[in-house]
Amino acid sequence: MNKQQPPKQAPAAKAPEVLQAERLDFVDLVPDDRPRAQPMRGFDPIYTDIVDYIIRCTHKIWDERDVGLIYTHYTHDCVVYGATGTIYTREQVVQDTIQRMFMLPERRGMATQVIWRGNEDDGFYTSHLVTGSGRHTQPGVYGKPTGRNFVARTIADCMVFENKIYREWLVVDSMAQIKQIGLDPQDYAENLAQGYFDKGLLSIDIGENGRLSGQYPPEAKPDLEIAHNDLEEQVLIWLNDIHNRRMFGKINEVYAPTVQYHGPLMKELYGQAAVIHQTVGFYASIPDGHFMPQHICSVPCDEGGHKVAIRWVVEGHHLGWGILEDLGAPTGKRVQVMGMTHLHIRDGRIVDEWVNYDEMSILMQIKLAQMADRPSAVLPEA
Repeated sequence: MNKQQPPKQAPAAKAPEVLQAERLDFVDLVPDDRPRAQPMRGFDPIYTDIVDYIIRCTHKIWDERDVGLIYTHYTHDCVVYGATGTIYTREQVVQDTIQRMFMLPERRGMATQVIWRGNEDDGFYTSHLVTGSGRHTQPGVYGKPTGRNFVARTIADCMVFENKIYREWLVVDSMAQIKQIGLDPQDYAENLAQGYFDKGLLSIDIGENGRLSGQYPPEAKPDLEIAHNDLEEQVLIWLNDIHNRRMFGKINEVYAPTVQYHGPLMKELYGQAAVIHQTVGFYASIPDGHFMPQHICSVPCDEGGHKVAIRWVVEGHHLGWGILEDLGAPTGKRVQVMGMTHLHIRDGRIVDEWVNYDEMSILMQIKLAQMADRPSAVLPEA
């Protein structure tokens, strides 16, 4: 007598993985019927994972014009750190969004990649690289419309908890936009600095930076506390060697010979020599610059290897001639550069690097410091 066989069980459906932006079309990044790919307590049901969240809500706010979503996607006291200023409330975010949306109504921000870490209990951190294109057709902070097109990169780092962004760092390459739409960078930076000067926000030199301690050489080892794994520790060591120890030849070791460099002002360069030149040129403009990583995170990549995001600050003085050519002759003024870097690392070497900082913010700081030097400048009372 044959024993009755138990019915075969259908194979368990494979849990969807967190989305990656690099190889997917937009409609696949904002799916209608995709199940949740990770626990997201407190997030709106429409979001399937943290990458879907950051791409979809950005699109809905900026491209679908649902600006009111900011009230449910930002906390009331969110802080947005920009290269040329800081916003301290949600209402300021709403007002700034409306102004920029009106000035550049044809702008579209396309997600290039999202690098992230976190979970529903601790919150999420995302680093969102966007390539924005559009046309300057309306009046606003850029002045009278020129009708010219532009393409510029933006990186936004966000801290998110239960559907709301409570802290954001935003680096927009506004110098690329200014130049492409035909404005004078010097005039624009002067006007930008004047607004801060009129509020009594003067730039004051606070002395040497932290790269050197007295007459000692730079620290050979970086602070690795912000790293979460061996790869991130290795990247921090590489960056310290190159940027703080000025071992620019290290680039030949850790960058692939075929590396592609995607830099400010929409530079697209190839090869190790190009990366070395851009790095040397940056520190030629700010020779005493101290490179300070603020955050690092990494994710495996469908294209092979890993993507790594680093948010950083460089502090120093404008003491030389370099690739920051719009700064002009060395002024000696103290500057702070907020920047973000995305790396694609495969087989132990960097094959792509995206670097974003805003030269306009550096030029504005110099203009502001020069205003403070004028005999008519009045320092605010203590």
